[in-house]
Amino acid sequence: MKKLKWGMIGGGEGSQIGPAHRLGSGLDGLFEFTAGALDHRPKEGIDYGQRLGLGERAYGSWQDMLAAEKNREDKIDLVTVATPNSTHFEITKEFLEGGFNVLCEKPMTMTVEEGEEIVKISQKTNKICAVNYGYTGYSLVRHMKAMIKRGDIGRVRLVNAEFAHGHHADADDADNPRVRWRYDPAQAGVSAQFADCGIHAMHMASFVTGQEVTKLSADTVSCLEQRVLEDDAMVNFRMDGGAVGRLWTSSIAIGRQHGLGIQVFGETGGLRWSQEQPNQLFYMPLNKRLQIIERGEANLSPEADRTSRVTIGHAEGMPLAFANIYTDLAEAINSEKEGRSIDPAANLYPKAVDGLRSMAAVVAVAKSGKQNGEWLDARPPMFQ
Repeated sequence: MKKLKWGMIGGGEGSQIGPAHRLGSGLDGLFEFTAGALDHRPKEGIDYGQRLGLGERAYGSWQDMLAAEKNREDKIDLVTVATPNSTHFEITKEFLEGGFNVLCEKPMTMTVEEGEEIVKISQKTNKICAVNYGYTGYSLVRHMKAMIKRGDIGRVRLVNAEFAHGHHADADDADNPRVRWRYDPAQAGVSAQFADCGIHAMHMASFVTGQEVTKLSADTVSCLEQRVLEDDAMVNFRMDGGAVGRLWTSSIAIGRQHGLGIQVFGETGGLRWSQEQPNQLFYMPLNKRLQIIERGEANLSPEADRTSRVTIGHAEGMPLAFANIYTDLAEAINSEKEGRSIDPAANLYPKAVDGLRSMAAVVAVAKSGKQNGEWLDARPPMFQ
């Protein structure tokens, strides 16, 4: 099969997220890194792109990249937007309208209104708009989803999700530019920690249960008083399938490293998974012994088998989870080109509607936190 052509905006030299995307996109040989506008500084972006082998398709700006790629017969099949949050909407919109499939880093937009516009543009242009909730690419997260869907734990009663770390706890680090922007409303929007990390946990709750968040109540706080936006939040929520949800997210939890985890409790069993130990899924059937499901073992679900690359006992990390999002997208693009149905086990990549729902939750959390935890509708207007 011919490789698809992939381009990237942002993710330049020194970027935290850029290498993960470049590793993930190329891991299975489905995409070829073909074009990029990798830095907001034109000279540095072109230079870095050329060092990565892009040649003349290393661009100084995303505008230059869009204009040039639109007119090529061999234009890119997918572009990843890995720029600062405030630029996601404009770039994603312009590339969708230009006829390109897009994978956008989260949050997809800065407002609910922008999110609804992206959903409508994606539908109108019939182009993929995916959002990089990349942790849903882990093999055992997908197996958890499959177990819940087939009824292994019965009706879901309670979901407990968290994403807590302590890497922004040092008050002396307040002026570090890599930290400061996250708490600046002009750059981050209405929320800091929940928009940065909490929505990963909330999206995962919806992903594994198949239920959407309908309403929520939030307690938000800036433990470092100089911060305008929150660095810790506790969110209670309700889901449309009847599940109760609890979510904690923090950036000042000293001793926590990555801290993304989820527990799902049903009528007949419970499941627990942590991103720092991604090779094990803990399953407790009602009135029976605890079982530890290992990634790569026999007789897992098609969703898990499709996303496991190395033999049991070897670690698979975050770039491989990202790679699973890219393999999903390759299958979606190729199925469209070939006029066939997408493999159901691949149709799990997060879509624009997921990005929109997350943005609505971000706004609701920020508003609820200012209103002493008032319960608010967490759905975007178009889904109310």
